[in-house]
Parts: sequence; structure tokens; C-alpha cells
Amino acid sequence: MRSIPKIFLIIYVLTIITSCLSDKGKNIPDVSHIDADVNIMRFEKALFALDSTNIRQGLDQLKEAYPDFINVYFDNIVANAENPEETWEETTRLFLGNPALQSLYDTCMLVYPDLKGFEKEMASVFQYYQHYFPDRKVPKIVTYISEYALGAFTLEDDVLGVGLDFYLGKAHKGYNPMIFPDYIKMSMDQEHMAAKTTETLANYLAGSPQGNRMIDFMIHNGKILYLMDMLMPHTPDHIKLSYTEAQAKWCEENEKQIWAYLLGEDLLYASKLRDIQKYVNHSPHSPGMPAEAPGRTANWIGWQVIKSFMKRNPEVAVPQMLAIKDAQELMDKAKYKPKR
Repeated sequence: MRSIPKIFLIIYVLTIITSCLSDKGKNIPDVSHIDADVNIMRFEKALFALDSTNIRQGLDQLKEAYPDFINVYFDNIVANAENPEETWEETTRLFLGNPALQSLYDTCMLVYPDLKGFEKEMASVFQYYQHYFPDRKVPKIVTYISEYALGAFTLEDDVLGVGLDFYLGKAHKGYNPMIFPDYIKMSMDQEHMAAKTTETLANYLAGSPQGNRMIDFMIHNGKILYLMDMLMPHTPDHIKLSYTEAQAKWCEENEKQIWAYLLGEDLLYASKLRDIQKYVNHSPHSPGMPAEAPGRTANWIGWQVIKSFMKRNPEVAVPQMLAIKDAQELMDKAKYKPKR
């Protein structure tokens, strides 16, 4: 029994060492003094708790509790495309009366009876968020079920929506493999929910890419990854990237080769989507590269470019970097050179 504390001490020390190694080279600010305002509202619970004999009154109460969210939910997320005239009351009645949706709700409640772990992760995210964006208010988080229609969205600075049915684990039988292939399902679990939520927030902050060339997309997506790294500095890179550990390691070890390939194939300024999409959008592989190369390798390079830009321009704050929409300007000022 006396050896047990030593074992725990060894594990603790190894954990600290691993954390320090993963954070090596990062200038992580102290945010311990910032109070994180995490407000998670579980819309799916409120919706499925409605009295089916008095749906109209229940919807009126939901309108008061979720004034911004509810319009998007019923008019965009779960709207019946085949019957645009369908009322919210009719949609709700059909929604609650669907056995498959009731089963999906039950599954979500089994996986997420509470959101304490997610709340803790997002509390840390919001601390860094308030550090880097002190003039922005922290959005409230609203969870919901969409029958696999939408995983996350933002409503300005007010709402950060999270679809719980997108994080039920890669073995969840409801994920149609034609819609959710293995390279997508690998990040549809609890471990990735905070990172995916933060990615949605970062995407909103970064705005839209200004152009349709590879460089425009890769720099834009590099901004998103950079923001995620700033808001989740202790989260492993492979989680932020939605890669396996081996894939993230491959990118790190083959940075020079990735960059050389993109330049050698004249892809940097290519604008035909069929030529560039697997390098900037979710895909199982980057064409022309070794079998170990994951998709979206151009985004990984874009992340390194943004890191180089911020290192060479320390006077530029994160919001100022985001305001630079010209991808070529960021590339030029970054003076990016891949690691050898």
C-alpha cells in the first residue's frame, strides 16, 4: 500500500512533463485572473420536455427563453424543405412524435447527462478569448439536436450553437457512412467537442476568405488554426486538427516536403476547386503526397505561415492580424520558411 502514492507521484510527474513538452515554444499568457462566464443552455431538453397536448404554449415559453436561437433552429436547421409553409407547431409535433428522433434524444442524454467536462474546457477557452478579445462579449452556448443536419453555428457574438448529435462517438450507428466517412467520424466524439466548438467560434472571428485561390483558403484556415491554438494552448495539436497523432506528427516531420510539393505543382495560386479542395477541405488524403499524408495539408502550412507572421510582427495583436484580409500580404510579411 505504501507504494501507491509513489505510483501516483510518478504518473503526475509524467503528466506534467508531457504537458510541458506539448506547450514547448508557446508564449502562453496567464489568464487565471479572468473570470470565465460559461452559460450553457440545453435547448434539446427543453424541447423534448414540451407537453404534446399544449405545444403552442410550450413554444411561446421557448421563444422567451431562446429568443435568438429559436428562429434559426426552426426556420433553418429543422425546417421541412418539402413543406416550407409548415408551422413551428407542426414541425414540433412531427419532431417529438418521431420514434427515431426520440431514440436519438435518449442516446444524447445517455452520452451527455451533464456537460461538466465540456463546460470546464470551454471555461478555459473563454478565459483566453477574453484575454485576446477584451472588447467582445462571451457568447452563450446553446445545445440542440438536429438529426445530423448541423453540428455548430454562431449568431454574431450572442450564441454559439452545439449539435450534440454530432458528438456521439465514431461507433454511433446513426452516422450514415455515405455522409460521415471514417475520416470525418474520427472526430465526432466527446474528446473533440470543445475543439470543434472553438473552431466554429474561430471561423466566425476570422470571417470569410477573400478570394478563391489555394493561398486564400490556406491562409484563412491557417488563421482559424492559429486562433484555436491561442484559445486552447494546452490541447494537443492532433485534436485541434482533427487528425490522428500519427498524421499530425507526419505533417510536423514533413513540413519542407509539403511546402515543396505545393510550390512544385503550382498549387498555391490555383483556383479550380477540383484541384485544391482535398488540400484545404476535409479529405482522407492529400493527392500526390505519400500515403501517410492526411488531407488538408495546405491548411497546416497556412497555420505555420500565420505563426511565422505573428513571430516576425510582435506588435500586431490577434484582432489586427485577423483584419488583414489580403492573403498575399500575410504571406509576404510572414517570410515563411519551412523547418528543415
